[in-house]
Amino acid sequence: MTARKPIRKAVFPVAGLGTRFLPATKAIPKELLPIVDRPLIQYAVDEAREAGIEQIIFVTGRGKTAIVEHFDIAFELETTMGERGKDMSVLDATRAVPGDIITVRQQVPLGLGHAIWCARAIVGDEPFAILLPDELMVGEPGCMKQMVEAYNEVGGNLISVLEVPMEEVSSYGVIDPGASRGALTEVKGLVEKPPVADAPSNKIVSGRYILQPEVMRILETQGKGAGGEIQLTDAMARMIGKQPFNAVTFAGKRYDCGSKLGFVEATLALALKRSDMGAEVRAMAERLLAES
Repeated sequence: MTARKPIRKAVFPVAGLGTRFLPATKAIPKELLPIVDRPLIQYAVDEAREAGIEQIIFVTGRGKTAIVEHFDIAFELETTMGERGKDMSVLDATRAVPGDIITVRQQVPLGLGHAIWCARAIVGDEPFAILLPDELMVGEPGCMKQMVEAYNEVGGNLISVLEVPMEEVSSYGVIDPGASRGALTEVKGLVEKPPVADAPSNKIVSGRYILQPEVMRILETQGKGAGGEIQLTDAMARMIGKQPFNAVTFAGKRYDCGSKLGFVEATLALALKRSDMGAEVRAMAERLLAES
């Protein structure tokens, strides 16, 4: 029996323009907007590292060099902090060993599937993870670690899912479920934004994937789908029935930081959980509510 290849690489599609957050994102990548005191992208990278990911692959676009710089060593900053006796441990998670982070450019915005395909040469012939930084996943352990543990058990392809009220399914990609065992559910099909009456389940796809490298060969020749873009969902659907395909129901909380309301919700939720400010934030929120 062939040994299952470990999940060592993760692709982060970060080439988007962030137009929903203008004017804040005119000069700053959306992925660097802070949730309390850490940029959004840091949460996703930390989640990947917790899961044992060794190599981070950023698929970037024009104006996104600041994302890479965030994970570089800031010599002038660290020297000044050291001279002033400042605690530099706050920068530990931002220091990447050379080779741990690689960037490729998505030169034309042709969709999520195309962005993933842009990383094909680095992914090579290995299974790999995908993390969409807009989806802030909070759990213990993190979402990707839960998925890697499931992968180590069953292999194949996996996607993370969450259960939502049935009336909300028309806003999401939804799985057509097969047999379930614990947090694992067989995926028989994928339906993008179905009408409530036609939805096969209330399990929505939630921005984390572990895929076999064959998906790159499918994306190589795949035409445009919904929205005139090359869709990752279409490529995954073509793998169902040919390779094992399962969903992992995430035990945790998802925040949609691609929307302004979701971004504010995430900021408040994480601030309230902080031991150094949670009580003060709660008192502040109660005061503001009383004043409104």
